Amino acid sequence: MTDGPLSGCRILVTRPSSQAATLCEAIREAGGEPVSFPVLRIVPKSAADVAADLATVPNPDVAIFVSRNAVLHGLAHVNDTGATLAAVGPATADAIRAAGARVDVVPADGADSERLLAEPAFADVSGRNILIVRGETGRELLGDTLQKRGATVHYLPVYRREPVALPESEVDVVATALGHGDIDFVIVLSIETMRNLLALLPATGDDLLRKTTLVAPGERVIQGACELVPGMATCRASGPGASDVVRAMIDHRLTGQNQ
Repeated sequence: MTDGPLSGCRILVTRPSSQAATLCEAIREAGGEPVSFPVLRIVPKSAADVAADLATVPNPDVAIFVSRNAVLHGLAHVNDTGATLAAVGPATADAIRAAGARVDVVPADGADSERLLAEPAFADVSGRNILIVRGETGRELLGDTLQKRGATVHYLPVYRREPVALPESEVDVVATALGHGDIDFVIVLSIETMRNLLALLPATGDDLLRKTTLVAPGERVIQGACELVPGMATCRASGPGASDVVRAMIDHRLTGQNQ
């Protein structure tokens, strides 16, 4: 661990193990100590199943990717459709570019459905076929709003999220650290992650989480988490990317203010 703006901070990272490396490295570079505690795992659908699902929908005019996982497991299938590609936020857009494709629409600020819907490209979608590439479950706001604006919306689920059954000994270590106030921040990137974190922790999990600071992207996740655990200290990141999350923790530590 190096000296830096997060020196002395222990940070609980709840991202899936396969996707936590970049965030953990960014925390280390800032001087913090990441504690990996994956509460969900991402299970991709088979390529054959995704291809079969895509064959049942009209050729899309626009394909919207709601997460990096959607890009990782869905872009290869959508690339050949000739659709305009849209991303829900900068991290998702970066994943599309990293795969060698062009992003046509991405919010200028923030990373959620509301900001994407505010983009001029989605102001008038009457008569357009729009494909939303996502997990098996997700928010309906994006699709519902586009339908109200006149689009025909189809979904292409390319992965599912599953809770992780962690060893009791590992849960005990984290619960004890939380109880002693030894975890400075807990990173939660979705409300589903928050629910699974609470399910893994002991019955006193809500009290344990009140002894730390929750870091989450966007007001919606913050509000949802606070409904589950009222009275939590919170810190809002501008997006789900590693740099967004680390910057939020640094700013919080410097100012000592909840976001």
